[in-house]
Amino acid sequence: MDEEKLLPREKMQKRGVDALNNEELLALVLGSGCPNCDVFQLSRNLSDYLASVNRFPTISDLMKVRGLGRVKASKVLACLELSSRYMLGARAISVTKPEDLESKLSYLKYENQEHMVLVTLNSSNVVINVHELTRGLVNQTLVHPREAFVHAIEDRAVSVIVAHNHPSGSSEPSTEDLQLTRNLCSVGKIVQIPVIDHLIISRCGLTSLCRLYPDIFEKFL
Repeated sequence: MDEEKLLPREKMQKRGVDALNNEELLALVLGSGCPNCDVFQLSRNLSDYLASVNRFPTISDLMKVRGLGRVKASKVLACLELSSRYMLGARAISVTKPEDLESKLSYLKYENQEHMVLVTLNSSNVVINVHELTRGLVNQTLVHPREAFVHAIEDRAVSVIVAHNHPSGSSEPSTEDLQLTRNLCSVGKIVQIPVIDHLIISRCGLTSLCRLYPDIFEKFL
């Protein structure tokens, strides 16, 4: 069969799940369309909606997508929640580059307020834990270094990564972001638990301050 004409299930079996685009994955989850909308059009409608939102959807939100009823909306919501729980679960994740944390922290891009978290790492750069430090307003959050490093000490971490989201969608670091990073790196140097990166998560993706401003950091990924 022509590779271009493979249906999503056949394509996944032949080429692996990574070969499927978002619409094909959603078509597999949905299973079928509705009388006025086939499964591929429905998956396109849903893909467009999910790409446009900046928070975790509700069933009511999903049912606003043309052709998506309560049963299919419930199935999609369950898949999204299960994915979120699995990505935040206890699987060992070795961090060798900032993108290794993208899936684990992807839930932050849906938040309407700024959240700041601390990722603690062991001597092999494997994630020990993810701690929420603060939950702020729409565009700002404050954290004191002692709140950050008490978790690192309790986890017996060898190094840490700080991350926060920008609800505005921008991935550009602010002046306050840079100053906070410098403060945390200074404290990390004193307690000998280096901050090796500060990540900004937004709907546009991930920004590594270590890549942009390597001189701030004592140790690099």
